[in-house]
Amino acid sequence: MESVFDGKIYIYPSHDREAGIPENDNGDHFDMCDYHVFSLDDVEAGEVTDHGVILSVDDIAWAGRQLWDSDVAEKNGKYYLYFSLKDKNDVFRLGVAISDTPYGKFIPQENPIKGSYSIDPCVLNDGNGEYYIYFGGIWGGQLQRYRDNKAQENGGTFPAGNEPALCPKVARLRDDMLEFAEMPRDLVILDEQGKPLTQGDAERRFFEASWMHKYNGKYYFSYSTGDTHLICYAIGDNPYGPFTYKGVILTPVVGWTMHHSIVEYRGKWYLFHHDSVPSGGKTWLRSMKVVELLVSEEE
Repeated sequence: MESVFDGKIYIYPSHDREAGIPENDNGDHFDMCDYHVFSLDDVEAGEVTDHGVILSVDDIAWAGRQLWDSDVAEKNGKYYLYFSLKDKNDVFRLGVAISDTPYGKFIPQENPIKGSYSIDPCVLNDGNGEYYIYFGGIWGGQLQRYRDNKAQENGGTFPAGNEPALCPKVARLRDDMLEFAEMPRDLVILDEQGKPLTQGDAERRFFEASWMHKYNGKYYFSYSTGDTHLICYAIGDNPYGPFTYKGVILTPVVGWTMHHSIVEYRGKWYLFHHDSVPSGGKTWLRSMKVVELLVSEEE
């Protein structure tokens, strides 16, 4: 994911590799073992600097395998890397690592965030001293295993197609940025009639890849529909929602997954994402992309 620190854009992507694992719906082939951070100061023509490895599976005491998506937030001169990782029982948790600089190296906490689960953390600095974390992803992201923040004994099931869709989660972070300050709650996405999107509404319902940004006092939640390969967005009046579905930001690219972030830099908005063109369509070998995002004053 991307953030602006000290006048530069810092990019914190997953680091794909050829692990020799067959592709499957659980995402076992996305077997990332570390993170790099990249920076640039000119989106149009600037050089990209690779600052090297900032965190590795081998650094994390509770690690099992698969470092999936991450995000970084700054508070009081410290930088907090929030990451997804399977523990030793092959269950995804969220962890935190800390650095004095945006380019690391990041030192992980000894344990995952208490009560955390699933994948794809994104942190919003609300500008008033409060920080909120958004997370969740179905299928390989394991969100379907949980109801009311508790793992289900049967391993989890999906709602019926006409029932409300599984929701991404949101929680305010504690002042020290290391734990939830409250139990995670559902972030509900509504249709134009004010009803929650259904699980069968595959071109609009949430799958993974939470991102939150603010514009003109409104909260913009964007996300991936996963198996229908769209990046969509919804608008709300506060960090918790509810959010009303508004439309599609990005149509399908080459490669199965769709993941993104949105940042403002030097008066322009940019959409960072990835595709698999350089790898010939191999979904587990993705490359970073960026495009300017045009913002309508109506929404």
